[in-house]
Amino acid sequence: MAGIETIALDRWAGPFPSAEQSGALAALERGDVLFFPNLGFALDDTMRGLLSPVFGDGAAKNISFDPASGMLRGTRAAGAERERLVAMMAAFAAAAAGFVAGLLPGYAAALERARTSYRPVEIAGRVYSPLKDDTRLHVDAFPSTPTRGRRILRLFSNINPTGVPRRWQIGEPFAEFAAQFAPKLGRPHPAAARLLAAVGVTRGRRSAYDQLMLRLHDGAKRDLAYQQRAPRIDFAFPAGSSWVCYTDQVLHAALAGQFALEQTFYLDVAAMADPASSPLRQLERLTGRQLS
Repeated sequence: MAGIETIALDRWAGPFPSAEQSGALAALERGDVLFFPNLGFALDDTMRGLLSPVFGDGAAKNISFDPASGMLRGTRAAGAERERLVAMMAAFAAAAAGFVAGLLPGYAAALERARTSYRPVEIAGRVYSPLKDDTRLHVDAFPSTPTRGRRILRLFSNINPTGVPRRWQIGEPFAEFAAQFAPKLGRPHPAAARLLAAVGVTRGRRSAYDQLMLRLHDGAKRDLAYQQRAPRIDFAFPAGSSWVCYTDQVLHAALAGQFALEQTFYLDVAAMADPASSPLRQLERLTGRQLS
């Protein structure tokens, strides 16, 4: 299973000790989860008023904010409440970007900040189709947003006001997981990827890597036998804590919890200290062909 690397940082802005920087980088790239038990995202009075599930739109799993455009989706909020949501999520996006760049300075120049999400709804008890059910072990792969091999790095923070933890399960190493599903992956279909891009289903063309990662994501979630027998550990992230991992590499399932913030980043494989540990390079070794 992936490990949990506990790091005792309690502030969002550096400078950070070089030993913690190097240790965090090594753990992250080998597929561990970086856990910061003392790193809470502080809410002011206006933000605390947003801690209610009523701010969701009832359809989307999360409220989504694009720091680049200021676009907010997945909420019923309007007027002043909408402005407060934007302010909270923009503040978290800025804090997360500064923290990751300070902790992982080798990544700073290559990091692309993607969307921020606010998750005000309790996970436990929600009913979704198998492919949208994040209580099943999976690696992240985005159907409409091809990464073409770039890494998916995510920072989460539990802002639950009543002390309720966010419960995850963390599964086996990516290489062992992918090897089990390799016979079922088949060959990528370039023509299908071009068609999906042409009709606007995807934002750009899926690479061979994107196609295989989606098959891994979907195959794991659909395979009930795998979900029942796969090795895993349970871990509860306390309120007031944060954690970081490559969710395209760490098998994970979110079982329970309410009120969390999350920031997604993309990173080119070439910017990694150890590109060979990336899912792209691991899948290339497994399939014997170039996938980017």
